[in-house]
Amino acid sequence: MSFWSRVFGWWDRQTLNTRFHTWRHGNRVGEDSLGNAYYQSANGRRWVIYAAEAEASTVPPEWHGWLHHTFELPPTEAPLPRQRWELPAQPNLTGTPGAYHPDGSLVNAVPLRRRDYDAWQPE
Repeated sequence: MSFWSRVFGWWDRQTLNTRFHTWRHGNRVGEDSLGNAYYQSANGRRWVIYAAEAEASTVPPEWHGWLHHTFELPPTEAPLPRQRWELPAQPNLTGTPGAYHPDGSLVNAVPLRRRDYDAWQPE
């Protein structure tokens, strides 16, 4: 990463100003499975330093709740109970090859097999 992208590149991890502020005032609270690091200052301000591109959808729900003061304790101290039907959080895949394309979508490789209209019949 070049010097100029560190100074002005807010989209790629952190700028020099954010790095200095984090070094000076930030207390590291924890890290998620994607490598994002979470900090809190003495006055209660909370923030995240992304492991890769600054993309808010890469913040897991439990850390999102902590960042927005929904939960007082971070997930490292008080993990949220997980339901068996819950899937792991994943980032927004729009615009990537992994994006969801339903049957009949123009982007979907397998076209939808069209049938004639079937009217609903009451029982």
